Amino acid sequence: MPRKRKLLAQLSALQSNSSLPPLDALKNLNAIPDGESSPKSSKYFATEKKNSSQLEADFFNQPCISLAKSFLGQILVRKLPDGRELWGRIVETEAYLGGEDEASHSKGGKQTQRNAAMFMKPGTLYVYQIYGIYFCVNVSSQGDGAAVLLRSLEPLQGLEAMRELRGASRKGPTKPLKDWQLCNGPSKLCQAFGINKAFDQRDLTQDATIWMVPGHDLPGEQDVVATTRIGIGNRGEWAEKPLRFYLRGNKFVSVVDKKTEKKMAAMGDFSCS
Repeated sequence: MPRKRKLLAQLSALQSNSSLPPLDALKNLNAIPDGESSPKSSKYFATEKKNSSQLEADFFNQPCISLAKSFLGQILVRKLPDGRELWGRIVETEAYLGGEDEASHSKGGKQTQRNAAMFMKPGTLYVYQIYGIYFCVNVSSQGDGAAVLLRSLEPLQGLEAMRELRGASRKGPTKPLKDWQLCNGPSKLCQAFGINKAFDQRDLTQDATIWMVPGHDLPGEQDVVATTRIGIGNRGEWAEKPLRFYLRGNKFVSVVDKKTEKKMAAMGDFSCS
């Protein structure tokens, strides 16, 4: 038999061998079986690698209120220097509209060295310090001086590392923090994710140590509560505007507005329009 015909015959025999798995089976070798309880099988970790799954510039290029709502359910990822990754689902935000917004750091359109990130392209981090100790992290949106404050996260991965980071900033012997206590507030969130002033003006679409990936089972309008912002002091009508958004029924939210929720329930409508 000529050599070429002999090789073809051998290949045909291999393909017809019933002991070899079909092509579909080969494709599914790495699939995770349903019901697997390992964190690797969680719907939140079934995403692809960062380069192909992270939220891109178009996502952040939205008006401030729209972005604040769109953040709910999305996932913030932080890669620590030792390689560990922290994952948290965004469950509470606040919109700061800039310009006319009396509660915004950029009210009146004033741009300073401190708030420069608020005027940068959408997706830029604005990190500022409060009480000379704690940090808060915001993300710029469309509109000069407009940004969204990230208020609370639902921890998904790296909870022990979050406890370590939170513990390092607490004084004296303390009880271990419960899961819901790790990121239920803007400063707690920054502590748990190791976010400080060094992250100011970083680009969420380009940075190698902090980014966002799409969440799963994103909330509908009926799942979102719109209420007043927290800790903005006497800012007239702006103190009463419903510019804080959170996931109704989520135990990781920092402050629940029972009055607003009751009002919405009475109306039979949980929309925040």
